Amino acid sequence: MKWEEVRQIYPNQYVKLNILDFYLMDNKKIVTDVALINTIKDPKAATKELLKSKGDTIVYHTGSERIMIEMRNATGLRGLRS
Repeated sequence: MKWEEVRQIYPNQYVKLNILDFYLMDNKKIVTDVALINTIKDPKAATKELLKSKGDTIVYHTGSERIMIEMRNATGLRGLRS
């Protein structure tokens, strides 16, 4: 499902999504295709769900025109060796 469709069907809500497709632009992941997992009514519950999310699962508000996720380098993590 395209992000624009999710925004039209669920206006002004938090939604839990699985990222299906994206592209990279200037160190940002721009998400284009998602699978809706569920809607979240309460902002506090949305924060809890976001903190539990792993991998390609995210929580986002449909008030945003695009899903943009800033990519960070994994420098400074303990236990990683090259």
